[in-house]
Amino acid sequence: MSDTFREVQVTIRQAGRAPVTVLIAGITIIAIRLLDLLLSGIELGVDELLNFVHRSAQAWDSTLIFIFSQLLFFFELRCAAAIIKGKNWGRWGYIFSQIVTLCYLFVASMGWVYPEIFSISGENDGQILHRLIVQKFPDLLIIMLLFLPSTSRQFFRKA
Repeated sequence: MSDTFREVQVTIRQAGRAPVTVLIAGITIIAIRLLDLLLSGIELGVDELLNFVHRSAQAWDSTLIFIFSQLLFFFELRCAAAIIKGKNWGRWGYIFSQIVTLCYLFVASMGWVYPEIFSISGENDGQILHRLIVQKFPDLLIIMLLFLPSTSRQFFRKA
């Protein structure tokens, strides 16, 4: 029984050694993704959410994109947990997921690929690009928290 309590204490000490910037980045990734999911569900409502899933399942290509987006969502959450634990692959995985997301949003918003399940609307290409940059700005700030401060870089070198 006493071994169990010792293991918990070690876990608490390990979590406490992460720099504040890394903890903020990891918690922010989780919070943004979960709030985005919650707000999308509230905005659409149950009927429209089910309708969205039904429309996504109409064709194989939109179904694959929908499934891939859900896998990407869970991969980002896993990367956030790995970042908090100090795993270097977590921050590189998060960058990879952001590059994939940015590329798909850009291509789908420009109308170069069909279906455009997840796209950004705008009157012209410049407006679409501006909205895309504004939408991805919080993710860029998170990446900066993971790579720019020297404490963050040292933390991931040790782990």
